[in-house]
Amino acid sequence: MYLAKVHIVLKPVVNDPQGLTIKSALHNLGFSLVSGVRAGKYIEIKVATEEQDNAQEQVDEMCRKLLANPVIEQYSFTIEKISSV
Repeated sequence: MYLAKVHIVLKPVVNDPQGLTIKSALHNLGFSLVSGVRAGKYIEIKVATEEQDNAQEQVDEMCRKLLANPVIEQYSFTIEKISSV
């Protein structure tokens, strides 16, 4: 069994209103050194297979078909082997 850790963020050319709001709030709290914030999604997926290549292919397909919008988002993920408990 494998655990996929998926990170999805807006592409750099896409406006990020949530990131701008977070940046403003951080400045209001006194964190004046913050120069930029980009918000995104983090998803963990357990894949029940013993083959790492199969897990990677499945997760990549999940990201392309459902989890990320390829027009405005980019994604990356890592795969690690875990016990099946």
